[in-house]
Amino acid sequence: MQRSAQQHTLKNCIRATGIGLHTGTQINIVLRPGPVDSGIVFRRTDLDYDHRVAASAMNVCGTAMATSLTDGANAISTVEHLMSAFAGLGIDNAEIEVDAGELPIMDGSAAAFVFLIQSAGVVAQSAAKKFLVIRETVRVGGEDSYAELQPYDGFALKYTLDYEHPVVALHDQTVEIDFSSTSFVKEISRARTFGFLADYERLKSHNLARGGSLSNAVVIDDTRILNEGGLRVQDEFAKHKLLDAVGDLYLIGFSVVGRFCGYRSGHTLNNALVKKVLATPSSFDVVCYESDCVVPHSYQRQASLLA
Repeated sequence: MQRSAQQHTLKNCIRATGIGLHTGTQINIVLRPGPVDSGIVFRRTDLDYDHRVAASAMNVCGTAMATSLTDGANAISTVEHLMSAFAGLGIDNAEIEVDAGELPIMDGSAAAFVFLIQSAGVVAQSAAKKFLVIRETVRVGGEDSYAELQPYDGFALKYTLDYEHPVVALHDQTVEIDFSSTSFVKEISRARTFGFLADYERLKSHNLARGGSLSNAVVIDDTRILNEGGLRVQDEFAKHKLLDAVGDLYLIGFSVVGRFCGYRSGHTLNNALVKKVLATPSSFDVVCYESDCVVPHSYQRQASLLA
């Protein structure tokens, strides 16, 4: 069986509608199959030219609160949750049409995008899947915050939040996971973005986060979580940071074989890490595996879920 060593795309097109976090307006997206070796490509349909931008770390134009991509003229923001879902379900090639400058926030996690991908179906393609294998440790940041990729026979992630906020401090701030599609869907994909009420009110005053609400974010004031029902899991804060990291790392262009460690890191350090890896040829190899039995264990389990 060689399926896990092949590239994968969507079996069918699928459409969805949601609210933009910053614009507060309705946004429509279409996920389409992509040809072999095309990667993940975003296309804005609201512009008067054929706007296409590849999901690449080199096309990142902003990392404040979200990851944004640009073709040099116009941007698409908040791509990390969909990218995380693509990484989690092993989608190598796809085209995403969106009629706005941001993707819809959905419920603030990757769960809705996972549902869309699973509903569209996943199909193997007639080309070998490429993996980026970390050969030597690469690190960015300092003592206060850092992000690192280390050699590892599979894909594993560890993240520590280390917030001093009294509400966050009551919950598990470190999460570690040995990646697979099953672990991603069950443990990571439903973790929602979170923020503090004071920051939310400040953004609103600057005409930002107009679509933000308790339906698409965990909101914390000085003493409590405002969402009815609280957190979905005890370590949801840290797990959402891990979700973001999976999406940001997928902008490297391939599934990663290595171990990610993040300490108080976010989109900015994640992007800096990917760029440093790509700028350090000795730190990685791009590898194709000839059969399922030699694919790293993280992606073997992924293949069995998609079969």
